[in-house]
Amino acid sequence: MTLLDILPSLRYAATPRLDPAIWPLTTGVDAQGRITVGRVALTDIADEFHTPAYVLDETDFRTRAQRYREALRGTEVVYAGKSLLTTAVARWVAEEGLGLDVCSAGELATALAGGVAPERIVLHGNAKACDDLRNAVDVGVGRIVLDSSMEIAYLAGLARKRQRVLIRVTPGIDVAGHRAVATGVCDQKFGFTLADRQAAQAAARVLATPQLDLVGLHCHIGSQVTDPLLYGEAIRRLITAMADIRHAHGVVLTELNIGGGHGVPYVGGDDALDLGALAGVIDETLDSACAAERFPRPRLVVEPGRAISARAGVTLYRVCAVKAQPGGRTFVAVDGGMSDNPRVGLYGAKYTVALANRHALGPTMRVTVAGRHCEAGDEIVRDVDLPADIHPGDLLAVAGTGAYHHSMASTYNMVGRPPVVAVRDGATRLLVRRETTADLLARDVG
Repeated sequence: MTLLDILPSLRYAATPRLDPAIWPLTTGVDAQGRITVGRVALTDIADEFHTPAYVLDETDFRTRAQRYREALRGTEVVYAGKSLLTTAVARWVAEEGLGLDVCSAGELATALAGGVAPERIVLHGNAKACDDLRNAVDVGVGRIVLDSSMEIAYLAGLARKRQRVLIRVTPGIDVAGHRAVATGVCDQKFGFTLADRQAAQAAARVLATPQLDLVGLHCHIGSQVTDPLLYGEAIRRLITAMADIRHAHGVVLTELNIGGGHGVPYVGGDDALDLGALAGVIDETLDSACAAERFPRPRLVVEPGRAISARAGVTLYRVCAVKAQPGGRTFVAVDGGMSDNPRVGLYGAKYTVALANRHALGPTMRVTVAGRHCEAGDEIVRDVDLPADIHPGDLLAVAGTGAYHHSMASTYNMVGRPPVVAVRDGATRLLVRRETTADLLARDVG
């Protein structure tokens, strides 16, 4: 008999604090203190598929896709596949009525294999190879976003019929002061700037090319943006640019794509972009900007990726060792790390972690969850409170790992990439199998 049997009320006191803003929508804790997602205990997933493993809540993913369509009525929603893409994810995207943007031949092939109609696909990328453009033209993707003068020339030579294109514009909006990553400023690799008429010159070049059908402008102001007013400013600047193109060439562009980059919370207290507020800003700004320029209202497109996939994902790790350094930190070493989560090392990203296999009764201690790789900077979470009795064999769950984890994973130290396991209504389904040593050796022909 345990203390929990004698005092059942302790179960509620011992339940991990799982912030619903951070963890998947179907997250819960069972009577044994095990974290569940999709009514499946994470310990069961770890036992069957081993660790590390990516767990993906299908209900969470689909629900967030549906919320975008409901909140932004009249706006086309195109899922940014670079955040997370498998054939199953592509199928979910198609079934929820979203388009899909891709930026490589591999992503394009995955989208098509998942059943996404080619006309619902948008091709991105700042350095598209001729093969990328040829593949996109051959399958008939709906739109290609042009990012350089060379791409205009390449595509003009490849297109066998008129190809619908957009020009990526750098609107000169700096979001770095908003704790976001800026991609809409001039001093970066993407797009044509408004400031020195690069965008206007690109538009003139495209309009003079019979094989290319310029339908609109595209921009992406940054990542982890939580202030909807910044998107309003982007809309104003691009409507002005579209009006200038009409004045210069007599052509009315009909599509305005304001990209994605919508912020999501990773730790308690983080802000998220409010979809309702964004919808209000879009409607108000489009009306006022179009009225000021006497320009017909274009079709608006948004491209959320992280905002749909991030919170659907959880990564599972098994504790390998606990080590307290004299006068220093206590390290909880796990069986994964920077090969399956490079964002900590790349961006200093912060995450929420919880003990997943049992109730945590008693005191906590401040620890660093460290990875298995031979790098001093291989950390998953620094300075987090975990149970003082944590020990090898315990299971840790890290929230918010549905975006830019599977898609950015590597084989550093020749460690195979984790599987992707979907959960829904008490059932599990393997979407991507674990990469084996045999897989790694199969590419080595030396």
